[in-house]
Amino acid sequence: MSSKATLSNTMRIYHRYLGFFLAGIMAVYAISGIILIFRDTDFLKQTNQVEKQLEPGLTADALGKAIKIRELKIESVSGDVQTFKNGTYNNATGAVSYTTKSLPKMIEKLTHLHKANTKDPLFYLNVFFGVSLLFFVLSSFWMFMPKTTIFKKGLYFTLAGVVLTVVLLLL
Repeated sequence: MSSKATLSNTMRIYHRYLGFFLAGIMAVYAISGIILIFRDTDFLKQTNQVEKQLEPGLTADALGKAIKIRELKIESVSGDVQTFKNGTYNNATGAVSYTTKSLPKMIEKLTHLHKANTKDPLFYLNVFFGVSLLFFVLSSFWMFMPKTTIFKKGLYFTLAGVVLTVVLLLL
């Protein structure tokens, strides 16, 4: 019985101090995650005017690739000037003028936390954070003795969380 108490106490200690350490990281992830929910809106975005000199005579596809606008469509043509959503391109001179909307630099860096891949140094933070959250999940089951009412209720809440997530994924 003493080995169970020792394991339980050890898990509580690790859970507590890792929780304090990760509190700041979790706050940043939470804020950036909430901001990412609104990525298809103009929430917090700033308008930027861009003026560039490109090659003359680009097709709509080549123009879209050059200015990094997916599925660019020319809406109208007036002489050499082609108009597309949020901008114009002069087919004769190659001058392009358009507006973009982007998050402020610091918020953009925050949201990049969720987009990091294996080539990004943030990859290590993301893996550490994911493994730590998994530890939190597992270590929380050592917070209470298995025969107690609170532990059994906790299992019901855990099951409810899993079911809710699966239902929302299937919608």
